[in-house]
Amino acid sequence: MQRSHTEKRVQPLLLSDIRLQWKPDVISDDMKLMIHFKIGQPKKTIVSKTVERDFEREYEKLQKLEDQTKKLHKDMKKSTEADLAMSKAAVKISADLLSNPLCEQDQAFLESMTALDTAMKRMDAFNQEKVNQIQKTVIDPLKKYSGVFPSLNMAVKRREQALQDYKRLQSKVEKYEEKEKTGPVMVKLCQAKDELRPVKEDFEAKNKQLLDEMPKFYQSRIDYFQPSFEALIRAQVVYFTEMYKIFSELTDQIDQGGLTDEQRQRETEAKLSELRSLSIVADD
Repeated sequence: MQRSHTEKRVQPLLLSDIRLQWKPDVISDDMKLMIHFKIGQPKKTIVSKTVERDFEREYEKLQKLEDQTKKLHKDMKKSTEADLAMSKAAVKISADLLSNPLCEQDQAFLESMTALDTAMKRMDAFNQEKVNQIQKTVIDPLKKYSGVFPSLNMAVKRREQALQDYKRLQSKVEKYEEKEKTGPVMVKLCQAKDELRPVKEDFEAKNKQLLDEMPKFYQSRIDYFQPSFEALIRAQVVYFTEMYKIFSELTDQIDQGGLTDEQRQRETEAKLSELRSLSIVADD
């Protein structure tokens, strides 16, 4: 005898039952409770809770990895752009100082500014080389890695669609199984089972592939990114080693008096006091 609607046992709702691309940070526990049970759910358990939890856990890890990769790519681009802007600004400042009229009147000042301008141009050249290296070894690989995730998300979406088709056809089979076993019903039951079989196989194949490959993909991030991060460190070491050489040479060229920073500060304050004593800058 066919059961009435009120006699049917309500099946637990899994996240995969929701026709959404699953986002763990979007669907809260409270929201899950508010989602209505879908009509036509099969009685047979299609995917066990354990399997579904495993799937969701692995996919959540990959979604976080995608977000982190995109953020790192964006931050690295900002960092290199800021580096270039800094060195270009330093070159502009040294060029402005070199064109100062004082350079035409004071040979010592001209020599100091010439040394500074040369140092800033060398710094800019090494900085450009460092940025180019980081672009090739870090930023470009990050961009390529991010480009893999759309295919992954599409595979998850196809798996979800296959699951919904599987549930729909399984529910259809169960409906005919509950009916009286007449000739026409048995024909429709056989047709429904024939229709279900390839859909079930398709879902199981997609599900197995994702469960097998998502952990492998996540683990592969280490081997993929390690060379990039090592290259980043090497590029920074080379750059700052050269900067130490450049500024050490610059210090030797302009630090003729051998004064300390405190002595220079006192000299500056003394000169400022002399300027303030002039009548044209005295307070009214």
